[in-house]
Amino acid sequence: SGGQKQLLNLASILVMQPELLILDEPTAQLDPIAAADFIATLRRLCSDLSITIIMAEHRLEDVVPLCDKLLVMDKGQLIANGKPSEVISELKERPDILCGMPAAARLYAELSGSGSCPLTVREGRDFIEKGYNNTTRGLPQALYEHSDSAAMEFSDVFFRYSREGKDILDGLSFTVYEKEIFCILGGNGSGKTTALSAAAGLLKPYSGRIKVFGKRLKDYKNRSLYRECLAMLPQDVQTVFLKSTVRQELDECHADISELPYDISHLMDKHPYDLSGGEQQLTALAKVLASKPKLLLLDEPTKGLDAGAKLNIIGVLRKLKEKGVTVVIVTHDVEFAAVCADRCAMFFGGRIVSTGAPNEFFSRNSFYTTAVSRMTRGYYDNAVTIDDAVKLCSLNGRKEKPCS
Repeated sequence: SGGQKQLLNLASILVMQPELLILDEPTAQLDPIAAADFIATLRRLCSDLSITIIMAEHRLEDVVPLCDKLLVMDKGQLIANGKPSEVISELKERPDILCGMPAAARLYAELSGSGSCPLTVREGRDFIEKGYNNTTRGLPQALYEHSDSAAMEFSDVFFRYSREGKDILDGLSFTVYEKEIFCILGGNGSGKTTALSAAAGLLKPYSGRIKVFGKRLKDYKNRSLYRECLAMLPQDVQTVFLKSTVRQELDECHADISELPYDISHLMDKHPYDLSGGEQQLTALAKVLASKPKLLLLDEPTKGLDAGAKLNIIGVLRKLKEKGVTVVIVTHDVEFAAVCADRCAMFFGGRIVSTGAPNEFFSRNSFYTTAVSRMTRGYYDNAVTIDDAVKLCSLNGRKEKPCS
């Protein structure tokens, strides 16, 4: 899988025993457990072997507390440089950058905290417990009501890549309903991308049934599945680029950028391979949306995107949902899933083992959960996003400081 390739690349670099290690988004395709293990390895390399590590990264929850120095760049300029807590304090007027910082630091900024800025989950928990009451334990949870019509159905689907190999999809069964955003999470190599490819008709299971809008895949003749019905954005978005400029790419698929819910007009004359990872994601998504799909399959759509761009993508997905589009997303980004999904599912061993609305789903998970959930668990109930934590802290009010 993409994440397994990433781990293999990292291992091949580390075996060379470098004195200076430069990493460009090394955790981008890793599941939360693999990412935590990798970051712990970096900590040991730095402290035990005195290796200097320079890392460019968007997933900052576990990285910022680890680093000795944090550098923030904007439009080619260095705008902040120093100890993480000091740098974050300087970013209070830059919400576009602050939104990517660890959850504890964002909560501190949202609540106008005083004193040292918390960075870790434990420091965030201390900040909440020492500063805020917990008389109101949780927020009212609206019951999620889905459509009665299914957009995509898997029924006892089995798939393997070779006759002698093991089943990658092992009796996979689940239903995605129309006009919902459905996020699939799970470990590297668990079969998530394989399931998405099977849904798109790119892989053929040897047993089981897949339906799209009530119709079996084999009943979609003459590529009718891909005409204003289903579209898929692959994990490696470079595979969708065939032309020399973004303009040519979009002209080829008759995409109208004025209809897009985001702006890529400044990229039109660039070669697709010269774009950043995030810009490639947005350009590839523009090509995919040109086919006006009713069912959109996205494989790691936030890979390479900064926090501000992720918020933009969430806005895009919500607008698509309002227009009646069903969105199925494979992702390792639990924070992204918690904010944008209507329902989340855990993929393990070739099948879906649990599903639920984000507050329910992430509250009952220990590893595949958000930093806010880990930070508030036992003190507040079912809080999984920064907005949840801010609302609960505000409802409960600050604790009165004891008189001296």
